[in-house]
Amino acid sequence: MCGITGYVTNNSLPAEREVLQAMNCAIAHRGPDDDGFYIKENVGLAMRRLSIIDLASGKQPIRNADGTKWIVYNGEIYNYQELRRDLEANGHKLYTNSDTEAIVHLYDVYGPECLHFLRGMFALAIWDENDRSLFLARDRVGKKPLLYSHQADGTLIFGSEFQALLKHPAISREVDFEAIDAYLSYLCVPAPKTAFKQIRKLEPGHWLLWKGGKIEMNRYWRPDFSKKIKISEREAIEETTRLLRESTRLRMISEVPLGAFLSGGVDSSTVVALMAQESSQPVKTFSIGFEEQDFSELKYAKRVAEHVGAEYNEFIVRPNAMDVLPTLVEHYGEPYADSSAIPTYYVSKETRKHVTVALNGDGGDESFAGYERYAAMRFAEKYYRLPRNLRRVLVEMPAALIPTSELRRSRLRDGKRFVQAAGLPRIERYFRWSSTFHAAEKLEVATDDFRNLAENADAIGVLDKWFAAANGSSIIDATLLTDLMTYLPNDLLVKVDIASMANSLEARSPFLDHKVIEFAASLPANQKMRGMQTKYLLKKVATQLVPKDVVYRRKMGFGVPIGRWLRNEMRPFLHEVLLSDRSMKRGIIKPEALRQYVQEHTESKRDHSYKLWTLLMLELWFQRFIDQN
Repeated sequence: MCGITGYVTNNSLPAEREVLQAMNCAIAHRGPDDDGFYIKENVGLAMRRLSIIDLASGKQPIRNADGTKWIVYNGEIYNYQELRRDLEANGHKLYTNSDTEAIVHLYDVYGPECLHFLRGMFALAIWDENDRSLFLARDRVGKKPLLYSHQADGTLIFGSEFQALLKHPAISREVDFEAIDAYLSYLCVPAPKTAFKQIRKLEPGHWLLWKGGKIEMNRYWRPDFSKKIKISEREAIEETTRLLRESTRLRMISEVPLGAFLSGGVDSSTVVALMAQESSQPVKTFSIGFEEQDFSELKYAKRVAEHVGAEYNEFIVRPNAMDVLPTLVEHYGEPYADSSAIPTYYVSKETRKHVTVALNGDGGDESFAGYERYAAMRFAEKYYRLPRNLRRVLVEMPAALIPTSELRRSRLRDGKRFVQAAGLPRIERYFRWSSTFHAAEKLEVATDDFRNLAENADAIGVLDKWFAAANGSSIIDATLLTDLMTYLPNDLLVKVDIASMANSLEARSPFLDHKVIEFAASLPANQKMRGMQTKYLLKKVATQLVPKDVVYRRKMGFGVPIGRWLRNEMRPFLHEVLLSDRSMKRGIIKPEALRQYVQEHTESKRDHSYKLWTLLMLELWFQRFIDQN
């Protein structure tokens, strides 16, 4: 596990070691154990290493047999031992015991097609001295980040995090306001855009080839929901269990201490139970909760740990978590407003005191239909077919009478939110449910200047292409595909990678094994969701491993009580940041709208938690990355 960075120029200027060292030092937290450099003429590669496998000889950069190709790489290839055996059987001479060396030899033989052999998470860069080309690639689902900037003169700059690229003197900090518009909807900036005009994200499942100042990009993987298999429920349960067990076992390969995040939800509980069955020692588990009991799942996490004989460690997050906000803003590098980054950062920090690797349950919801919005999307398809006047008189008008001042999550409030969007076409409906500021709200509260700067913004377009790519699949499969290609890599995986690597902790996700994802995609939709029962099949799997009452309860998610914090302990901070002269003159949200959001929320008239958090994190980002420069 590492951080990587580097650049290649398209002119006679040599790569400068001082620049490369500054870029590499900026991501030292990703790999505190070691660093490495390759500098030759116009190309420079660098890496920071967190030693997990082949502690003795796995130092990067690593070369191929004749020293004509050099690789820096961030990630773990879980089938690397099998790949190494195959390479050696075909005459390849390897000088380390690492997974990194297997990749560069596979590239020697197969070129970009080598990516199809890799089972794991990765972001990599390979310089070919003979071809004078630079090859970048990112894993299938986007576990590992990879940013790049293709300059007007042909120079290509890349790195694992923004801090690395921003150390290069050619990188401008000009803001991409179309990206900011998308951020206001999604809490994050969807790939391939970033908040900086000159920096882009290499999308998951893609490779990029630089040669002679020009770049070529290609997608090499995406899940296919069109090819369904005929399988009984019993067979599906058995195969899902087998694949998850195999995926978990592979991710337990480590030469350093290993544990697991345990939330008490279905996914992490399943992973911990499988780890316990595969381990000869009690699994070390780490859980985090809140003093506010309706946001805390600690009692379920503890019950699971006791049931499987795991070692249980818990931590409580309190409102003074705002102390960590500058750290989060610094590490995420662009506006990011998923508030669960706070507990993720803290659980990573505490976990790192005990282990270097932690498994988690990320990805279960997006493959096995775990979110309540899947049930809502299915029901809304039927609702949408009712006559418009009937919907308005019998449902929408009564729903409008539900008080909007309700501050606690409830079925009543959820029902009103459902009705407000259920009568829209499916993509607009999904966008309304998944966005913080939907299109009409942005028109109402955004300044004229901001709308002009972001006039070509198309936030909903992020979803359009994936619903279209579902190619006639059921509404459940279409929504799953969209989540797998947007919400999962743009929000959830960014959250965990940055929060964990900020603490030099490697996070591994058995549910994100591409074989698990592909199998889930091949299952009929009614095995993933039966009626309105979310995660139908996976819950059948989980009940074989953990207590049934832990499995069959309402999903809580990894929520944070930010609404209460902003009304109470964080109220002075909220006023200080969002109602400051600097914020009021920012020119994105109208000052009167900012005042209204703050006043209504802090006086408990309306719940503006997500809007305020989104605006707060945006303002903190501007202050740190734009105003200071």
